Amino acid sequence: MKQRGEKIAMLTAYDYSMAKLLDAAGIEVLLVGDSAANVMAGYETTVPITLDAMIYHAQSVVRAVNRAMVVVDMPFGTYQGNPMRALESAIRIMKESEAHAVKMEGGREVIESVKAVLSAGIPVMGHLGLTPQSIYKFGSYAVRATDPEEAQKLIEDAHLLEDAGIFALVLEKIPADLGKKVASELKVPVIGIGAGGGVDGQVLVTHDMLGINIDFSPRFLRRYLNLHDEIIDAVSRYIEDVKRQDFPNEDEQY
Repeated sequence: MKQRGEKIAMLTAYDYSMAKLLDAAGIEVLLVGDSAANVMAGYETTVPITLDAMIYHAQSVVRAVNRAMVVVDMPFGTYQGNPMRALESAIRIMKESEAHAVKMEGGREVIESVKAVLSAGIPVMGHLGLTPQSIYKFGSYAVRATDPEEAQKLIEDAHLLEDAGIFALVLEKIPADLGKKVASELKVPVIGIGAGGGVDGQVLVTHDMLGINIDFSPRFLRRYLNLHDEIIDAVSRYIEDVKRQDFPNEDEQY
């Protein structure tokens, strides 16, 4: 797709029902993101979610999918600083979920873990820029790589990951010019989330773009629906119908 100049559409999925809809709509890549910690479990960050929880979500998504590629986030603590743990964690994800690839955050700091996972024939998607698993290091969700030194490190890390053998790279919340530069220099597809339009594809959190979660409104987010209000309205009408004994009516009972 990158070679053809065709943009890649990617969304997150965490459960069977939603994944089935997204796959039917024609989405090309589904990311079983560790953002499940936020949107499914209510945690403040992605740090607390476990490997077992990620495998559960991945299993649910894979069972729903007929065509999309399924990539699974390796959660915090399953690969940083320990290549053997990284390999064991990635093997568990692939064997138990039957997903197609894993995603790992970071550059040179995790390169040995990336290489270990790749050595087993497991496809790896990289992730640079704002890396949510390192939020306590950053201190905020501000735009990353705005100063020349950090931007240069990001470019070097992108090449390092590509040389190691990743098949794609996510860039999160970085200046658009930098995203375009990285995408032009790499042979592998670069997927952006808040990285401008010059990259090879885009990813959003499904619950954000459908307006289920309305507490998160960064500049890069476009809401395609307002399901928050529609769901509340539907449930309110259901409650009202039950209370006034309008539901079930004669046609809705045996």
